[in-house]
Amino acid sequence: MKSQNKIYVVGIGPGNREHMSVRAIEAIAEADVIIGYKTYIDLIKDLIVDKEVIDSGMRKEVERCNLTLDYALQGKNVAIISSGDAGVYGMAGIMLEVKYERNSDVEIEVVPGITAASAASAVLGAPMMHDFAVISLSDLLTEWELIKKRLDCAAMGDFIVALYNPKSMGRVHQIEEAREIMMKYKAGSTPVGIVKNAKRQGEQAVITDLEHMLEHDIDMLTVVVIGNAHTYVKDGKMITPRGYQI
Repeated sequence: MKSQNKIYVVGIGPGNREHMSVRAIEAIAEADVIIGYKTYIDLIKDLIVDKEVIDSGMRKEVERCNLTLDYALQGKNVAIISSGDAGVYGMAGIMLEVKYERNSDVEIEVVPGITAASAASAVLGAPMMHDFAVISLSDLLTEWELIKKRLDCAAMGDFIVALYNPKSMGRVHQIEEAREIMMKYKAGSTPVGIVKNAKRQGEQAVITDLEHMLEHDIDMLTVVVIGNAHTYVKDGKMITPRGYQI
């Protein structure tokens, strides 16, 4: 019987090839089978022409992880794909949970990638140079009341805040409530960066402020970065001082 092989949980970064790690490309090359959400698979299709590829739609995370483990138990190397970083709202956690739920000893390697907050920050300049919080506004897996509590605490602590999943077709009030919570503690003039498709095709970015942020297009492909009390804008760049004496 062929021995069990390896699972790679691969963070492919924002999507453009130049922002993928060398290890991510190596892990994909070492895999016999590639599994992932169709949108992410399409981003690496030139790397997987000789692979067995299985894609699926959204909200199939547990199914994908079980399928990944099934293939590994058949003796294959399998790469399950996440955009951004696999360990930040990605597939690493659920893949490990599935492994231990099924009492498997298959080896899992988590391959990190550039997460959306880092990519958006680079587009905007240097807004996350001090303590920051990353908060998803999606209430599919987390109760909205808990999300609001996290927003309140982050705003009260004057954290820079990066918002993931800020708005969808069927979920529009969360970004409005998030702004209201921020306005309790942050000035309306606080710089806000809005980045869509950060570091991938179709990239768009605008720098505005907390008072006017809702006047701009925000969707599920957008990361919203809200500065702290010291964040400023210079020559189209959003900058948060670290505190160095210049």
